[in-house]
Amino acid sequence: MKVQSVIDTDHMSTKERILALQDRSLLLVDDDKPFLNRLERAMIKRGFDVQIASSVAAGTAKVTASPPAFAIVDMRLGDGNGLDVVSLLQEQRPDASIVVLTGYGNIATAVTAVKLGAVDYLAKPADADDLTKALLVQGGQKPAPPENPMSADRVRWEHIQRVYELCNRNVSETARRLNMHRRTLQRILSKRAPS
Repeated sequence: MKVQSVIDTDHMSTKERILALQDRSLLLVDDDKPFLNRLERAMIKRGFDVQIASSVAAGTAKVTASPPAFAIVDMRLGDGNGLDVVSLLQEQRPDASIVVLTGYGNIATAVTAVKLGAVDYLAKPADADDLTKALLVQGGQKPAPPENPMSADRVRWEHIQRVYELCNRNVSETARRLNMHRRTLQRILSKRAPS
């Protein structure tokens, strides 16, 4: 009688699951240096072999040199769109598990990210646990919902910030596009982001 050895991932800790992987290479691409450094430390602690890049150019260079098994890529980078890194990684290594991360989420970019090969699309601030869960999702399964999703107030605030940035920080133009009174917008912009 043949005994088959199967790894029981249901009873393993996240770190044990990561350490059991044959290839633990992870590329982090984000231009927010403090966030990138915190995330790098957190992912190393979980057992990933981490490389970092802070631009599209650096990210594509790392993908070309050695395509990682996992990647977390910020959508908006100083020198372009993080989806360029996602697209290249998908070409170089179709089995890579990719999560797109952004501070400005919307449905159109989420759909594009998934079509390009991302397994999930998370809005900042996403924590390392949510990112790890998304990266480790296997074959066609959906990731579990985040433990601490953004509140409706935070989503609204993020949307307003995004439109404000796209209008080159012009309050009048932003208020017009959002169909909002200018003073109301100024009050919102002067406050800190809700949690």
